[in-house]
Amino acid sequence: MDKVFFNGRFNNLQDVDSSFDKTAAELDFYRIRSLVAQNAASDEGREFFEDINPSTDFYEVERRKAMGREWNSYLCSTRPQAISYWPPVKKSFELLGKEGAQLSAAQFFSLAQFFTCCTKAVSLLQEASTELKIPELLKASSSIDKSQLDMAAKKIFSVIDSDGNVKDLPELREIRGRISSLRKEAENALRRYTSDTRLSGVLQSNVPVLKGGKELLAVRWDRKSEVSGIIHEVSSSGQTVFIEVEEAVKANNSLVQAQYELEEKIRTILRNLTLEIGFCRESARQAHTAMILLDTTFACARWQKSVHGVFAENCDLQKEPPSIKGARHPLLGDKAIPVDINFMDGKRVLIITGPNTGGKTVTLKTIALFALMNQAAFPLPAEEGTRLPYFDRVFADIGDEQSIDESLSTFSAHMKKIASMEKHATEKSLVLLDELASGTDPQEGGAIAMAALDEFIERKSFVIVTTHHGILKNYGYTNHSCVNASVEFDQQTLSPTYRLMMGVPGESHAIDIAMHSGLSKKLIQKAKEYISTQQADVSALIKGLTAKHEEMDALIREQKDARDKLAIKEVELSEREIEAKQREIELRELEAKQNFASLREARSRLENLVRELREGEITREKNLKVRQFIKEFEEEAEKKESQIEEERLALEKQQDALKEKEAFFAENGIKFTKESRHSNSSKSSKKTKRRISNTEALKSAKPIPKEENDRYAKKTFEQPKKIIPQLAPGVEVLAGRERRKGTLVQKEKNGESWSVQFGAIRMSVPTRQLQALPLEGTESGQTQAIQKADYVLESAASSEGDSRPQFELRLLGMRYEDAIKSLERQIDLCTITNFANFSIIHGKGSGILQQGVHDYLSHHPAVKDFHFARPEDGGTGKTYVELHT
Repeated sequence: MDKVFFNGRFNNLQDVDSSFDKTAAELDFYRIRSLVAQNAASDEGREFFEDINPSTDFYEVERRKAMGREWNSYLCSTRPQAISYWPPVKKSFELLGKEGAQLSAAQFFSLAQFFTCCTKAVSLLQEASTELKIPELLKASSSIDKSQLDMAAKKIFSVIDSDGNVKDLPELREIRGRISSLRKEAENALRRYTSDTRLSGVLQSNVPVLKGGKELLAVRWDRKSEVSGIIHEVSSSGQTVFIEVEEAVKANNSLVQAQYELEEKIRTILRNLTLEIGFCRESARQAHTAMILLDTTFACARWQKSVHGVFAENCDLQKEPPSIKGARHPLLGDKAIPVDINFMDGKRVLIITGPNTGGKTVTLKTIALFALMNQAAFPLPAEEGTRLPYFDRVFADIGDEQSIDESLSTFSAHMKKIASMEKHATEKSLVLLDELASGTDPQEGGAIAMAALDEFIERKSFVIVTTHHGILKNYGYTNHSCVNASVEFDQQTLSPTYRLMMGVPGESHAIDIAMHSGLSKKLIQKAKEYISTQQADVSALIKGLTAKHEEMDALIREQKDARDKLAIKEVELSEREIEAKQREIELRELEAKQNFASLREARSRLENLVRELREGEITREKNLKVRQFIKEFEEEAEKKESQIEEERLALEKQQDALKEKEAFFAENGIKFTKESRHSNSSKSSKKTKRRISNTEALKSAKPIPKEENDRYAKKTFEQPKKIIPQLAPGVEVLAGRERRKGTLVQKEKNGESWSVQFGAIRMSVPTRQLQALPLEGTESGQTQAIQKADYVLESAASSEGDSRPQFELRLLGMRYEDAIKSLERQIDLCTITNFANFSIIHGKGSGILQQGVHDYLSHHPAVKDFHFARPEDGGTGKTYVELHT
């Protein structure tokens, strides 16, 4: 970076081409550079633009362009300006830390301002990086040592005040006080003379005169002896002498001595400060380099915004042709007419023809100027999509270079330049030839022009030519490396439109322009008679080609419209295909649901069958056979489910591919109508619902505590009170993990299990796996036990009563445990529904419930605040609660 833009002109086009300065001036590059420089925040930044020239260092130019783009996004945000003004400071860095060196107070003040600007820029860019993508700006600012600069600024401001003067330090306070006293003493001495009425005829004026830094009395010459003191000056008329009165001489002498002492003291302080902040010399230099880089790229972004421009994209001539969209010459301002310049692939020579004042030279200069600006990392007044290659040299032959002193004619001057181009042009060079083959015999000039173009084509240089020669138009058609272009001309108004037409040569329209300029009809008619038949044929050919070009453009537009319609039809057919497959999947899912229902019914029957078999005679073979049947049935259902799931995923991939196709068509300018885009949107965009299997359901289940399970069972079924007997012989129970119904026979000797009768089978079951059933004929009349669930599936909806929170939760009459559970549920519902405030009526009573509620609220993370109600609203018997939202 430093080599390209900061230390001389390394790798600049100016170094490899001695005529670069003249070429750049002809193309108005330096004028554009001055316009961009005016947007810099600092004087040093503006001065630095004088060293910025087009460079061949690809990576550095691209880096600066990337920084310009990032600055543009920063400017488009609402953030404060990151780069602010700082005074020149570069020369001060050399003196920092040097023994005996001393910076002035003004120089220290400038340094402090610069250090403040650096730290401000770093802070603002770091803050912006949280929202904006500005990696290059962060990288550039990372070389600024914020901590060291902050420390140095604090040391400077401990000595220098906000106006740039040395502060009233303790070591200076006594001297400054003495100086103030001496000045008052001298003023009082003068005041005694000016206020004395007896001396009114002696003094020429009652106001002291300041001469040589001292206040003197103007005394009449003939009465000077009445005022004792030192005569410093006599007026030109000789009538007035200027006297320093004797009483003031002593005070002034002491004042001079005190002022010298003060200045010496200040010099010592500033010398010490210069030495003290020498620790930041290297940091200051690095920060200055970074700030210059940030300021210059910031100026480019500001200019980009003012001209509505872009930073050009890079293009490789071996892979793609250059393209300039909406090019506007920056010096024309609002008068500039946007021009599209689209080069053709494989064509490295562009021959531009057309009438005078039609814009040929302006187009040529704009292309060349944009190339220089791009390689100087400047934005271009153009539109997005503009791309340009990197050139190692830019050669230009523009204008008339004849010289009387050097005996150089117009043609000779052109040939001299072309000879220099022939020697130095490479495949990466840009060659500009304005009015090629002019200034000599058309036939010979045309032959030389074609020979020169052959040489440049052989060297694979990028060449842009403007000409009026018809032979070069024919050359452009016959050579596969060339392409013709013309500036459009409106024959009705006889004025140019400044539109560049690629692939079509242009007429000069010399006779039409001459007639429009006032040439007599007689001369015009004579000129037409002199035009040969061959020339007329060429003009007719060009007109025919222009008409064919317009016809071809119309055919291309029609073909594009037809292609767009086919693309839309393709998308519509794809959507219909997806819709049909989706319907098929839905039908298969419905069938699968029915199969699952059949599965559940069959399983229930089989379980009953197994139970009957167990009650009767049971064998291991029968048991295995039944289990195998169930397993096969389940596997078949799971297989169908997997097939449906695979088809659903394939359908989703097809939908995503369709969306990508629509996006691709949209990028290529194909617009879909509302009907074609949304006719099936409600179906094609809807995700197919996925049914989870029993296995997956059990995997997603979570165990719940016993007390929560009890509450779940109680509130879900709302059963009346039941009488559950103790375990004893003859009591019916649900036994084992499968919860089979049986009857207790007797307790085993180990005391930890019971003998249970299941039909004809008697088994030993652990006590922990037994649950007694209610006795028949109890007051509840309940004959069926409530089976408690060991697991519940997670659900977004609550199965407990009302799922809405209450504005006022009443806990009066509840037991402590029930009240806390109700409060817990209230807070959960409030959190789900974003309900921030409610009240609790817990009463006063003995205070146990009140204290328990407050203890619970104080430890709950969702509670933001709680407090008792006002006396008229319930006082300590009611609590208001506020939750975090």
